[in-house]
Amino acid sequence: MMIMKKRIVFFLISISFFFHFTSNIYADGFILVPRSHPSTPFPLEVKYHHVDVKIKGVSAVTSIDQEFYNPSGRRLEGYFIFPVPKGAVIDRFSMFINGKETEAELLDAKKARKIYEDIVRKQLDPAILEYDGQDIFKVRIFPIEPRSVKRIKLSYNEILKKDNGTIEYLYPLNTEKFSSKPLKDVAINVDIKSDGNLKNIYSTTHDIDILRKEMDHTLVSYEARNVTPNEDFRLYYNTDKSKVGLSLLAYREAGGDGYFYLCFSPGLNIRESEISEKDITFVLDVSGSMAGDKLKQAKRALNFCIENLNKGDRFQIVRFSTEAEALFDRFRRAEETNFQKARNFINNLRAIGGTNIKEALELALSTPIDISKSHIVIFITDGKPTIGEINEDKMIKMIGNVNTFNTRIFTFGIGYDINTHLLDKITTLTRAHRTYISPNEDIEVKISNFYTKVQSPVLTDLKLRFSGIRISKTYPRDLPDLFRGSSLVILGQYSGEGRAGIVLTGKVRDREQQFQYNVYFSKADSKNAFIPPLWAARRIGYLLDQVRLNGEDAELIGEITNLARKHGIVTPYTSYLILEDEERRVSRRELDDEHQTLGSMNKRADLVKRSKREYKEMMEKSGRGSIQASEEFQALNRAKNFPAIRQGKSRLVFRDNLGGVRNLIQQVRNVHGRAIYYSGNFWVDSRIQESRIGKKVRIQFASKRYFQFLRENPESAQFLALGRNVRFVLYNKVYEIYE
Repeated sequence: MMIMKKRIVFFLISISFFFHFTSNIYADGFILVPRSHPSTPFPLEVKYHHVDVKIKGVSAVTSIDQEFYNPSGRRLEGYFIFPVPKGAVIDRFSMFINGKETEAELLDAKKARKIYEDIVRKQLDPAILEYDGQDIFKVRIFPIEPRSVKRIKLSYNEILKKDNGTIEYLYPLNTEKFSSKPLKDVAINVDIKSDGNLKNIYSTTHDIDILRKEMDHTLVSYEARNVTPNEDFRLYYNTDKSKVGLSLLAYREAGGDGYFYLCFSPGLNIRESEISEKDITFVLDVSGSMAGDKLKQAKRALNFCIENLNKGDRFQIVRFSTEAEALFDRFRRAEETNFQKARNFINNLRAIGGTNIKEALELALSTPIDISKSHIVIFITDGKPTIGEINEDKMIKMIGNVNTFNTRIFTFGIGYDINTHLLDKITTLTRAHRTYISPNEDIEVKISNFYTKVQSPVLTDLKLRFSGIRISKTYPRDLPDLFRGSSLVILGQYSGEGRAGIVLTGKVRDREQQFQYNVYFSKADSKNAFIPPLWAARRIGYLLDQVRLNGEDAELIGEITNLARKHGIVTPYTSYLILEDEERRVSRRELDDEHQTLGSMNKRADLVKRSKREYKEMMEKSGRGSIQASEEFQALNRAKNFPAIRQGKSRLVFRDNLGGVRNLIQQVRNVHGRAIYYSGNFWVDSRIQESRIGKKVRIQFASKRYFQFLRENPESAQFLALGRNVRFVLYNKVYEIYE
């Protein structure tokens, strides 16, 4: 180990030698190794990349452990370069070669910029410009023996910043465009110890696991294998004395729309006395089609749910086939005597008869409830209504008339022969959640996992009020209940600026409670550029559901298409709409061919054909395609992070002109809150289609003017880093970078 203070130089590298190398970046570090030709594969691989973070209050120490592998039969020499996060100080570095500790140096942002520009000049690779404005840490690696590994460890300290009381931790993990092969093993572990009770721990970029140790101590982890990361890792948390914590992030370009990301989360120290008691009705389909393993698994799921009722809960079971039958004449308490009756009732269930959904739901909703308790219905079926009322609109009207106490109906559809429109309209009407279980999935696991999440209501019948700011187009439109261990994320648009008040109202054990918060909405803040795509995903999910359930509408289709293109929400459904729209406008000469975003997809006939077929299938009321669309639209409308907006990613695979397997998601980047598409040989800014294009400013890549433009417009670095051919809008002007 070697302690390193910032600005102390340990080793000087010959710059003229340095630029005979081409960069390959894995995770946060560059490996610069000589290659005989730019088209040859990168010579090094990464065995693993582990990051351990210790946060105490707002002070963070990040430790990186990374192992590189030389798969070739040649001895190699290269350099490891680490772009230092702004404000961070390198603390420790270690790498031993032939028993000797390797020296390194730290260069400030001014010197780093010169190196970045020289790399672009010599290697004709602008990707490194993404780190323009950052210090860099640099170390020589020699020798890298054939079929051997090199391990590098370093750590740095930084003070984390607060935004509206929310603390952000950022780790640079955006490396997909530099990597020739996926990373074999990536792990980020964050240990947070705060000065107060931790609330609202979330990531907007990655799916994370959260393990709460104490009220002020939490472990967060992210792990993946064989991945090519293309988003920096962002983690947020705050401390709050309120029973329900609030976290607010905002994004707004000068003169543009404002977007916000609002997260509510109850604390860890929720007492049993603060859990709302509930009345819960389990409604199970026992028609003939449920015979066999389906009914066996459903029975086990029901037994699990009943055994895990909270003290003070009451329950009821309704079985239905040709007719509906309730276990009890009224709700019964969660106690052993009633549990035993339920077990006997469940064990004696047999599958026979038709499917009378109307009678089952009428019975479930007509059982007298205690108005001081919340009422939940868990409805499980594998078929369409075949007896009684079969018209879905009439059934929805019936539920609206009978459901006078805001009962939530959570639906579980088993298999593919179900009416998704009916089940989805039920959950939308009652502000609940829909779940579909395919034939190869375990019914017991899906239902049990879901029930665990809704087992303990903390706050019900939520309402939200803003003052001092104008809010619009918020999603979800109807707020769901808040459960212990969960969080509620709301995304929307705002206008105005300055101090604002937020009031969250809800019921706890039939007593209304208010939670008041004071926040600040910025006039211009471009730091949180990830918020607009998340908001757009939610609105698109909502609008696609409207189209699917109620039929096509030209205005809705137009808005979905424009939002998807502008924010890069590319799914099999939206890509079809964008393609169709651009093909039509090009043929009418309303759009220049070179300004298309997905226009080059027209050569990928298989992908276009698949997307068109899936779009048609989404309009059907049953079948695999209908269920797939329902699940993906619900996921979009509840998106909390970037993985959630990439619905249908696995179905967007195609072969490029060279026969390589690619994914359409790889053709899209988000820069400054908008989408840029790789179309033809150019990266094309989606905002070009929204602009009144005057005279286009053309600048040759790597020319003297190119670097002058970069220095005069540092915010252009994110666009220039995309490649050698880029068209983008900056300050209402269209620029074209060309080779």
